[in-house]
Amino acid sequence: MRAFAFRAKIFAAALTALGAWPCSEVAIAASQPFVPSFSDPALRPERPDLSGMRAIRFLTADDYPPLNFALDDGTLAGFNVEIARAICQTLEIGCTIQARPFDTLIDSLTTGKGDAVIASIAATPATRAQADFSQPYYQTPARFVARKDSASPDGAGALAGKTIGVVAGSSHEAYLKAFFPAAKPKPYPNASALETALRASEIDAAFGDGLTFAVWLNGESSQGCCAFLGGPYSESRFFGEGVGIAVRTDDAELRKALNWALAQMFSRGTYGEIYLKYFPVGFY
Repeated sequence: MRAFAFRAKIFAAALTALGAWPCSEVAIAASQPFVPSFSDPALRPERPDLSGMRAIRFLTADDYPPLNFALDDGTLAGFNVEIARAICQTLEIGCTIQARPFDTLIDSLTTGKGDAVIASIAATPATRAQADFSQPYYQTPARFVARKDSASPDGAGALAGKTIGVVAGSSHEAYLKAFFPAAKPKPYPNASALETALRASEIDAAFGDGLTFAVWLNGESSQGCCAFLGGPYSESRFFGEGVGIAVRTDDAELRKALNWALAQMFSRGTYGEIYLKYFPVGFY
């Protein structure tokens, strides 16, 4: 999940100048992207008792735009960072957000250098063996992308016989072979090569990580060439259960507090505002 091919400095400059990403033709064409919610609106959880909690020390990384990155002055920014700040505002509690190298985050959490990690760490069996997680606050579904000038019909169901680019050895390649056997998969070494091939019309469509594609479609490197085709695919067996906030396994009260805050943010529209700021072309 850490394979974006553009640099934080470029993104930060654009964000500073514009307040958000410039709308691409895809975003203008759509009335408004779908904003996901990972909280059951029928549930009414009780507000947690935070009397014993003075502040939350969040840990993140600073090299994964637009999720978390550093501006020129060192200030942390990004989708994950704003979600953390909104959680603290919702809980009416102080918080700090500190950047550390990504591969040290879980160890920093378990050794008490922070209280929670919000850095796009997927809740997998391997990570659950080291930490507990809040409810998901986003998932990365698989999506098809095609050129706007292609003759492909609106919908991924008519891709039989089409050449579909995928990242070699990925879960997306496995899913395509399992559920679209009439398509012709063409593997590429990484997402950047896949996007370049689609822009150059070497393939009829691409199938891969929806978030990565959304970042590309929003950015200049896509040159406005392409758009999502059909809906999202989110089977957990292939694409995971989503991304949550990691906490220590013995910190159930903090996990409950984070879940309560996220539920409030979904219902109040706070989450949607942050999501649309960073993903005007949504990935769902």
